[in-house]
Amino acid sequence: MAASALAIAPHAADAPAPARQVSLTEGAYIVHELPGRLRLRLPALAQARDAVGQLEAWMEGDPSVTHLRVNGSARSLVVEYEPEAGAREAVLNRLARFRVDPDLVGVNPEEQAELLPLLTGLMSLLFIPLLPTTGKRLLTLLAAGPTLARGADAFVQSGIGTEVLDALAVGLSASRGEYYTASLTASMLALGEYMETHTARQSDRMLRRLLRPRPVMAWVERDGALEQIEGAQVKAGDIVVVGPGETVAADGRVVSGTALVNQSAITGEDVPVRREHLQRLVSGSVVIDGQVRFEATRVGEETTTARVAKFIQESLSQRSRTQRLTDELADRRVYLTLGTGAAVYALTRDARRLQSVFLVDYSCALKLGTPVAFKAGMVRSAQQGVLVKGGEAIEGLASVDTVVFDKTGTLTHSDLAVTDVVVLDGSRCQDTLLALVASIEEHATHPIASAVVKAAREQALEHISHGEVSYLVAHGMSADVDGSRLYIGSRHYLEEHIGLDFAAFGETINDLQAQGKILLYVSDDHRPVGLIALRDRVREDARETVDRLRELGIKRLILITGDRKNKARTLGRRLGLDEIHAEMPPEDKAAIVERLTREGARVAFVGDGVNDGPALAASEVGIAMPRGADIARATADVVLLEDRLSLVADARAIALDTSRLIRTNFNLAVGINTTILGAAALGRVSPVGSALLHNGSTMGILLNALSGGKLTGGGRTPLPTEEG
Repeated sequence: MAASALAIAPHAADAPAPARQVSLTEGAYIVHELPGRLRLRLPALAQARDAVGQLEAWMEGDPSVTHLRVNGSARSLVVEYEPEAGAREAVLNRLARFRVDPDLVGVNPEEQAELLPLLTGLMSLLFIPLLPTTGKRLLTLLAAGPTLARGADAFVQSGIGTEVLDALAVGLSASRGEYYTASLTASMLALGEYMETHTARQSDRMLRRLLRPRPVMAWVERDGALEQIEGAQVKAGDIVVVGPGETVAADGRVVSGTALVNQSAITGEDVPVRREHLQRLVSGSVVIDGQVRFEATRVGEETTTARVAKFIQESLSQRSRTQRLTDELADRRVYLTLGTGAAVYALTRDARRLQSVFLVDYSCALKLGTPVAFKAGMVRSAQQGVLVKGGEAIEGLASVDTVVFDKTGTLTHSDLAVTDVVVLDGSRCQDTLLALVASIEEHATHPIASAVVKAAREQALEHISHGEVSYLVAHGMSADVDGSRLYIGSRHYLEEHIGLDFAAFGETINDLQAQGKILLYVSDDHRPVGLIALRDRVREDARETVDRLRELGIKRLILITGDRKNKARTLGRRLGLDEIHAEMPPEDKAAIVERLTREGARVAFVGDGVNDGPALAASEVGIAMPRGADIARATADVVLLEDRLSLVADARAIALDTSRLIRTNFNLAVGINTTILGAAALGRVSPVGSALLHNGSTMGILLNALSGGKLTGGGRTPLPTEEG
């Protein structure tokens, strides 16, 4: 198919974008098109480095989009969507409304400024040997000037520190006419500074993308008509209409209607709840069935999810403990170098020895080795399917001794599975009862109905004819079958609304509920007919993950859930967990984590819901599942990119490897530089030799960090996905 122009323009109701923002639809065109699939070329992707993540989050906010692939290098976008009326136009219209965050557009002037000293230093190393003395002085001054200026400023502002030592080393070399040594030292320092700031900036960008929640659309009643707007534009007092499959865009109270709402991301409950007049709706929950009109009470930054996100963003901005420790260790060794130099000069009056000593700087290896090792650990984690947000997260994951799990969506899959079919009246066999219930339930869309229909299909049971289905939202269903009325639903529905009594089967019911199962009740007009028991499915790798975490040094494994006690205890026994905390409201999850921390435990929390946000933030390390709520993924220090619980153990193994690598590099840095310092003090190493040995060892430590410790032969914990 020939390429066609992208003619869709932003919706007239949309507010104009700020002038600085970049529209990716400028010059865009459709390369290829099939029903339900578009491939587009977006030349403007070249103008924004990090537009890919923003674009993915924006387009995934359209409920009709089923799959998305963005290739920044090829400047292309592939969108697959539900082939329904108006979906194509909606997708293109949404793309046309997208604007890139101006903070991520074009070339950052700060990065240019940081790169300039490094480039100047490298150029000086090439040309200094070829120039006369005057040219060498000017070029050395140009290369070393930033280091000298930074050292002078640091001395005035805060006294003696690593910057002062750097300036002394470079200045002493330059004053003695050793221009190449001065330029080499300045270049190495510039390289270290650039790599450190570049790594930090990349981490900031990663966090900024993760903290940006996926956009939600909302239908709002305005001027007697429904208008679709972005969730962020909903105002307090607006009447919002939300139906099946739609996400609640703001906190509010139901004005009219009834709906079945999935609040698992809020409360941790694995069964949807009924919401009707005056009951509260929370942003982030999803309507499974029915429709409600609700009045928005908290919008924008006042919603539950937004307020938790703000709290977490503030906690994430705190300075890294590892960075503080590295700086402290580097500063201590400044005094060691200065003291050694002073003693050597006092005893020998040899300026050459003094110069050699001052060129030994522990801070380069210490300041470079740690962040680069962390970055290597982050890259290795990403290759395994785990996103780790910075060095402190790796350090924390290596130090934890307690892992706390949420239940729904974490230790278990979010969907349900049929476990038992119990016939109560003897009129039908189990297969017939399941087939009959599935034939009626296939007209519903809630998770219990889906599980029953799936179970019948897996057993290849035939569809059973029935009359028209009546449906009472959040209660149950009924239909005529073979001359009688069959009712399916909750015990409350069948006993209170239909007038049937299940008390005679209390022992069976209690036994199934004690196993942590959810019950679907079935009756006809006269008597109970049967029970269908369901349970959320435990992840296949849950027990293996628990056992492996123990092997990796975790001492306590704990379950915290909003689910009922019997269900939680059953799961805890099955997985061999140490402690179970059930029926926990969201705020108590964080309180338990805080109590464990006060008792001296170093806690990692694994969860996936909005309600897990405070607990994730309160823990030493928060780990979020990939299908979790935006707020959970934003809160977490570690995000699993694939829906495998075993990645938690993989992340722990990588963190332990990285910590060992950092200790190895630290010992190498201290050992090698102390040896060089001793040789310099004894006059066994010239200034040039001292600079080359010091900077060479720094580069070696840096390469060892980048390689994940392979250069030093450090063993790595084997991962299941690695060969050998």
